Amino acid sequence: MPELPEVETSRRGIEPHILGQRIADVRIRERRLRWPVSEDVDRHLPGQTVTSVERRAKYLLINTTNGTAILHLGMSGSVCIVENDTPASVHDHVDIELESGRALRLRDPRRFGSLHWSDDPHNHWLLRNLGPEPLGDEFDGKYLWNRSRGRRVAVKQFIMNAGIVVGVGNIYASESLFLAGINPKRAAGRIALPRYEALADTIRTVLQKAIRAGGTTLRDFYGGDGEAGYFQQELTVYGREGAPCLHCERPVTAIVQGQRATYYCKNCQS
Repeated sequence: MPELPEVETSRRGIEPHILGQRIADVRIRERRLRWPVSEDVDRHLPGQTVTSVERRAKYLLINTTNGTAILHLGMSGSVCIVENDTPASVHDHVDIELESGRALRLRDPRRFGSLHWSDDPHNHWLLRNLGPEPLGDEFDGKYLWNRSRGRRVAVKQFIMNAGIVVGVGNIYASESLFLAGINPKRAAGRIALPRYEALADTIRTVLQKAIRAGGTTLRDFYGGDGEAGYFQQELTVYGREGAPCLHCERPVTAIVQGQRATYYCKNCQS
């Protein structure tokens, strides 16, 4: 699934092409995405001018003069800029056509993405209960420590909970915990404030590094310019089961937590 850096990479890729552009039409070839594409999108989006392109968690917010299109890429979706007359493939479900002669195209092979229209996007049911952005001012070690008190859930699941903090997906959770030296199985409520301060710092560092590198290269993910990301070449533990730890050279361990793979070093993470 595209995670926060992939979505931010997509936002930065499409923004120069659609900002300030008037939307000429919306062509919806397949409404049956994770949730059916509402006819509100057809009714309200054409004729609007794009005023900004934001990201909230893993959602793209295309803000216009009279409302917002909320776009989620699902498990394997991507967005790209094409000419309006570019033939669509079987997985190209939505084109937002611009008066410039180009279109923002949503490609979603598994159809787990979604497209919504909202007059008040930050209070939309998909967004209103989300936690703070990990790169924002509201997020720090003290916040994590306060939210973790009394919680028995493993710290990896804790930081992957979008109600606690958004955008810390599976890959980046493993990477951040390794760099902070925290065992992913440790109960969230049994971690001290200084360790949470270190973890908040490593989460920011890992995500910022991934954004600069263009996101993590996933099998089905491409950025807004059609190019794959490159951050996977620099992963320290994720996907490296049995390989030597980059710090102590002991083998990296892989376990399953919450039906997701977790990678860590038993020696370096306590």
